Amino acid sequence: MPASHPLPEGIADSVAHALAEDIGSGDVTARLVDANIAARARVISRENAVICGRAWVDEVFRQVDTGIRIEWQVSEGEQVVPDQRLFTLQGPARALLTGERSALNFLQTLSGTASTVRTYVDAVAGTACKIVDTRKTLPGLRRAQKYAVLCGGGYNHRIGLYDGILIKENHIAAAGGIAAAIAQARALNAGVPLMTEAETLEEAQIAINGNVDLLLVDDFDLDMLREAVRLTREHRARGGVTLLEYSGGATLDTAHAYAETGIDRIAIGALTKHLRAVDLSMRFED
Repeated sequence: MPASHPLPEGIADSVAHALAEDIGSGDVTARLVDANIAARARVISRENAVICGRAWVDEVFRQVDTGIRIEWQVSEGEQVVPDQRLFTLQGPARALLTGERSALNFLQTLSGTASTVRTYVDAVAGTACKIVDTRKTLPGLRRAQKYAVLCGGGYNHRIGLYDGILIKENHIAAAGGIAAAIAQARALNAGVPLMTEAETLEEAQIAINGNVDLLLVDDFDLDMLREAVRLTREHRARGGVTLLEYSGGATLDTAHAYAETGIDRIAIGALTKHLRAVDLSMRFED
């Protein structure tokens, strides 16, 4: 189903950086083409995919040459099949050639992220569990990939280190224990969600007693997950707010079993870290 999500900030800057990286002092190969020749090109997907990144494509060709016209045949977040036309370009042939790689790099990368997310979302279908991303993103493309996660039907965890406190194993060790770390986080009064990891059911109970916003259980087996679900549900029935997230490396083969335990979320670093770009192709038309 086509997605509708607010675009992240910084698209123009990201595109400008990509073009500068690719073009440098000038596209010397494009000079083989007469500057007065106009052309029409189509871009297709060579495989099944969820399309994401239209705004980046539009911005690439806008910055290359404002005379280029783009006609999209697919919506953002739409599932496509092999050989399906995604969009058509018309404008100066040189400009189309110059912008091709940067435009397709953005589109294939973000579509790859969205496509992976969709497979995990489909894997937990029939449960109430949400698929959530992590901060394990490509440097410089975090907001773009987080947007792609939304297009694929997933949800965003915190964007960075500034919009959520996440107490992890090393924080717990340095603070002198999970209870002490939670107390210190409360004292900060940072005005952001308070989240903590737990490696044992004992730590999980301490976090629940601390009424953290999100409890991340790391590498729990199914029986431990079911017990953690019971504890958090009882806590919420008494007016608590703690949600439960599994963050221990779920795969497509295991995600549904974890989701069936009743956990609220599964966080998967592979959504943005183990990226396989979608295979796209641009061809000039007669």
